[in-house]
Amino acid sequence: MHYTGTIWRPPYEASSLLLEVTAGCTHHRCKFCTLYADLPFQFRMSPVGDIEADLKEAQEIYRRYPGDKIARTFLTGANPFVLKFKRLMEIAALVHRYFPEMETIGSFARVTDVTLKSDEELAAMHAAGYDGLTIGIETADDDALRFMDKGYGSADILKQCRRLDNAGIHYSFFYLAGISGAGRGEAGAEATAAVCNQLHPTVIGANMLTIYPDSRLYGEILKGNWKEESETEKYREVRVLVEQLKIPTVFAALGASNAFQMQGMLPEDKGKLLAFLDDVVNNTGEDRLRRYRESVHHL
Repeated sequence: MHYTGTIWRPPYEASSLLLEVTAGCTHHRCKFCTLYADLPFQFRMSPVGDIEADLKEAQEIYRRYPGDKIARTFLTGANPFVLKFKRLMEIAALVHRYFPEMETIGSFARVTDVTLKSDEELAAMHAAGYDGLTIGIETADDDALRFMDKGYGSADILKQCRRLDNAGIHYSFFYLAGISGAGRGEAGAEATAAVCNQLHPTVIGANMLTIYPDSRLYGEILKGNWKEESETEKYREVRVLVEQLKIPTVFAALGASNAFQMQGMLPEDKGKLLAFLDDVVNNTGEDRLRRYRESVHHL
């Protein structure tokens, strides 16, 4: 298989066929991000020949285990959804040629990737199997989005995700606790809940900001331009987000950045999630949470 660098996927894509169609990120400017620092380039599209070769290899592997049926492909790279409509449809056709039983195709996507497709193209992509995108919105705090150089604002999240809703393409959000900075976390959570409550994310996955010395954000801290939230504040922030979400969705914190993992359905499990977060805030202690943060050497 043609895999380049570290391959990242959401926890819930563990059983998916991981197919590399891009490597790196087209944006590559978020101040906190170091995920693709191991690549010698910013972004690269995989040749169609490599994609087809990987599908052939995967097909041979799965033929050895006839009882294992695979229903989902996850396209790897930071934002494969940026590819042009024609290329994405070509990839879908290849996937279905080698795996006729494949039901859906997902990927990471940036909010700005959706703007590149017309409503008609989004509908055609859904018909071709594209469904279940994972979008790292991080927050709907516009000040934080601008400072972190995300390249979009909360109004863009609303507009583009409503277009996905209209096309029938489901999506999940990654929320990054701590991105608003010290003293602003709960306000950032409130802004994010207000946006999410107008949309239909299947999952809202919380992650905890971990700052590494090779990030642009670390340089901003050294200059005195930004201050990190405490670990306890991050958990209070997540509590506000859970408390203010009014939509039916799965809320989860399952990635390695989370010292404590949790998952539940909203609104049914809201009380349990809030009680769990209260216990973390009241009984864990900042020192223990900070030790965990410092132990996360790479994300």
